[in-house]
Amino acid sequence: MSATTRTSAAARPAPAPRPAGPTRVARLPRGITLRYSGRTAAVLAVLLVCCAAVWALTVFTGTYRIGTAQVADVLFSGGGSATDRFIVVGQRLPRVCAALLVGAALGLSGALFQSLSRNPLGSPDVIGFTTGSTSGALVVILAGGGAGVGVGAGSVLGGLCTAVVVYAFTASRGVSGNRLVLAGIAVGAMLSSVNDFLLTRADLESAESAKAWTFGSLNAVSWPQVTPLALALPVLVVVTLALGRPLRLMEMGDDTAGALGVDVTRVRALCLLMGVALAGTAVAVAGPIGFLALAAPQLARRITRSPGPPIGSALLTGALILATADLLAQRVLAPFQIPVGLVTGALGGVYLLWLLSREKRTARSA
Repeated sequence: MSATTRTSAAARPAPAPRPAGPTRVARLPRGITLRYSGRTAAVLAVLLVCCAAVWALTVFTGTYRIGTAQVADVLFSGGGSATDRFIVVGQRLPRVCAALLVGAALGLSGALFQSLSRNPLGSPDVIGFTTGSTSGALVVILAGGGAGVGVGAGSVLGGLCTAVVVYAFTASRGVSGNRLVLAGIAVGAMLSSVNDFLLTRADLESAESAKAWTFGSLNAVSWPQVTPLALALPVLVVVTLALGRPLRLMEMGDDTAGALGVDVTRVRALCLLMGVALAGTAVAVAGPIGFLALAAPQLARRITRSPGPPIGSALLTGALILATADLLAQRVLAPFQIPVGLVTGALGGVYLLWLLSREKRTARSA
């Protein structure tokens, strides 16, 4: 195969997964039906255990040394000194909960967009939706909106406006994966310039604060920032689960899905809405975190060998990756802490290099 016809590993459609065992069915309230294999169930169980282990390691250890018994006393009986309660309940606990929730939201958002576009590059950070959410949040921050609900609303609104623009560019000739990705990259590049312009027009103190936020960080996260995401995520997950079967049919092509009774336009609009809402609420809490929404669904699909969108496994994979990355961000250069977005960027670079080396080995063996 010549170099001009060879497709890169990141942009190549994922190969058909090998069978992952017999399919099982779980029926949830409101008519939601889940189909899963034994392998998927085992993978989800392992991911849950790993998330719990990272949660425990983050809460029970740290630069400020507190004994295990003292941490347990603070968590389960509200005892301990005022300093212990502040460190455990006021700092460690909201931070690790934010990492798990933000990672889950980004992983799920990436799974939705990659399934919708049928393209491994179709993640919100690549196709500009995260950049649009950042633009909306920056406008609020630089206008003196501070944090909390205002930043969250600005982030979601910015992502929705970006989605409308990208969809408008692609809808006239039919929404396809390649057009969606290309239009999103173009719009994201323009919005990135807008974000830089906003920073140059702000006063020095606001610009420094906003610039630090754009790296993606959980360093100063608190319960008022975590609570809205904790309330919104379960609702978004339930709606996404209801879209699982139509999405699985749409991966076979819009015509096939339509012939099987799927309202393709409605499902696509709902998927865009859910994906943007997930990315926007995540950005509101932690700022833009790169590569996570791109890598988590791909890793989840590989380890589960799922034939459809890896909704549950992508959610847990994203949570585990971000919680682990934030633990590294806290401990590698302790007592100094680095933004978690820099860690995920480095991990994402390693992941893409691994994909390229794998493509090179595949090309040699072909």
